[in-house]
Amino acid sequence: MWLRRAFFLWLLPAAVVLPLWLIVGWAVSGAGGGILVWTLLIAAPAVFVTQLIATLLVRARGTVRHGRAVSWWDVAVFGVWHLLIVVLAVTPGAFWPLLLGAIAAYLGVVWSSLVQLFREARGSIVLSGPAGAAAFLRDAARPDPRVRDAADVIVIEEGPQRGR
Repeated sequence: MWLRRAFFLWLLPAAVVLPLWLIVGWAVSGAGGGILVWTLLIAAPAVFVTQLIATLLVRARGTVRHGRAVSWWDVAVFGVWHLLIVVLAVTPGAFWPLLLGAIAAYLGVVWSSLVQLFREARGSIVLSGPAGAAAFLRDAARPDPRVRDAADVIVIEEGPQRGR
């Protein structure tokens, strides 16, 4: 449970930390100036925006807000995506495979988040009432064995009241 809560707390700061890590990774890896321009103009803003979108999708779920913990699926897909971003920043030699992997992982994050969100938002029936409400509903669904057909039923209708 502590890992799921840690991921819950990590999601919002990750929107700032991961783009900054891309810039730090550029400096650590000694990549050229073209990669710096790509990092500053495309990669860092893209990671910032996509992380915010993914965080909002996850935090839109009631179970996440209530338990202050993400699901194990969230831990898996976010873990893979964030790991690919971290590795992408420091290994410019494997840029294209890591970039495509990070994009695929993000699509997995969005898909997983939407599936979980729609699954939680699906309609469900909640009955509340007195303690005997369940028995009442169960008995109301069964036909009365004393009534055989409609001819055995006598319906008395009230008319307008006279003389009172």
